[in-house]
Amino acid sequence: MGSLGAWPARVTWLVLPVLLGPAVGGALDDASRPVQVVASIGLWLGWAAVLVATLVPTTVSLTALRCATPAAVVAAVAATVADGASAASGVALVAALVAALAAFWPGTGEAFVAGSSYGNERRMPLRVPGPLLAGPLVVVWAAAAAGVAAGPVLLAARQWIAGAAALAVGLPVAAVAFRSLHTLARRWLVFVPNGVVVHDPLALAEPVLLRRAELRSFGPAPADSAALDLTRGALGLALEVTLAPPVSVWLAAGRRQGVREATTASALLVAPTRPGAVLAEARRRRLA
Repeated sequence: MGSLGAWPARVTWLVLPVLLGPAVGGALDDASRPVQVVASIGLWLGWAAVLVATLVPTTVSLTALRCATPAAVVAAVAATVADGASAASGVALVAALVAALAAFWPGTGEAFVAGSSYGNERRMPLRVPGPLLAGPLVVVWAAAAAGVAAGPVLLAARQWIAGAAALAVGLPVAAVAFRSLHTLARRWLVFVPNGVVVHDPLALAEPVLLRRAELRSFGPAPADSAALDLTRGALGLALEVTLAPPVSVWLAAGRRQGVREATTASALLVAPTRPGAVLAEARRRRLA
């Protein structure tokens, strides 16, 4: 599936209204007409915007896609709860889950990240830090989704005060949440003619260029590795890059802007989403 690039995400998102629409429409039958209209317009606009985003792969498009597909899963589950289990709700749930799987497939991330590349470079995404998967990521996504949807729906339901408050508070919260989620799409290993760059705003205050002449080995990390850990607790296989002489690294040492910590390292640990593809690219460029 990785070799198919962005096409699995495009196709599954394209057909989603046909498979998800009947279940969501049935769940909205008991809502007031204004709520039905606002919800329908919002869903169609969101679907169209994300479809266009899949046709222009960039890191921004990737963030939009990976925010939208979980919303489709939530909508399918909500439709099942509201309208009861049925063939339509079953098809909707399966379609939403397949679309989410395609959106979060490592090959999809790589295809979208590559769309933001320059010249003779190849960007390969890094895995999400493990601690974020334990809950914070879901909370931030929920804040983004609720911030966008709550205000218009409440206003359509003629809850004027609550709707106005939701718009005033929700939209800024959603903007902050989306910016935070977009950081995850901007974490890469970048193969360049002169070596490889580690670009990770969560771990590094500034990107680190590992020059070709400095690289000594590039492969799976041993369990007892003493290398500087830049994985931020990401699950799965980590790769170890050994260097000589050691390189200077500016770590992101705190949440406040401008706070950073200098160190040197003779080996680094990184956690790409597709370790095998990274090693193959390193061999192709004679870096390992």
